[in-house]
Amino acid sequence: MSDSIRLIAGLGNPGEKYVGTRHNAGFWFVDELCRRHGGSLRSDARFGGDVGKITVDGFDVLLLKPQIFMNRSGRAVAALARFFKIPPEEILVAHDELDLPPGTLRLKRSGGHGGHNGLRDICQQLGSRDFLRLRIGIDHPGPGNDVVGYVLGRPHADHRTAIDEALAQAVALTPAMLAGDLDKAMQQLHTKA
Repeated sequence: MSDSIRLIAGLGNPGEKYVGTRHNAGFWFVDELCRRHGGSLRSDARFGGDVGKITVDGFDVLLLKPQIFMNRSGRAVAALARFFKIPPEEILVAHDELDLPPGTLRLKRSGGHGGHNGLRDICQQLGSRDFLRLRIGIDHPGPGNDVVGYVLGRPHADHRTAIDEALAQAVALTPAMLAGDLDKAMQQLHTKA
């Protein structure tokens, strides 16, 4: 099993209505990778998403922002992975995470979907749970509150700033992730002060 990453998929919902909403935190990560590394994305109907490629420290990596709704995003990830013969172990999925505070990131190897509809569909479409996840903390609205309304809402300015700062740190650690040095990346992300 390789630990190198060949595909980074950022999850979100397409359309102007959802720009800037918490559920699109995975899109923000891919956008920041493009900004920092001179990448651009183009719509590709074959894969149901916006696709691009960047080179980071000599490592080529495909980028994907599915342009189908979150609960069907696995179709785009699986289509691209099949076309380029990328096994699940070489895929990193960046997604919003209710169980982490804003500004907190966690890398996770494999696992379940934790109720996240995008992850659920990716697991089903890939036929595997063995992909890497970049969990981007967006906080939880609290017991009894409307989770759907919360994730589809925009974060407060201080939360967005914390998320953006965390994403900048994740982008800085991307070379380690692409090289397969996931333990180093995890240690640095997980011990952030």
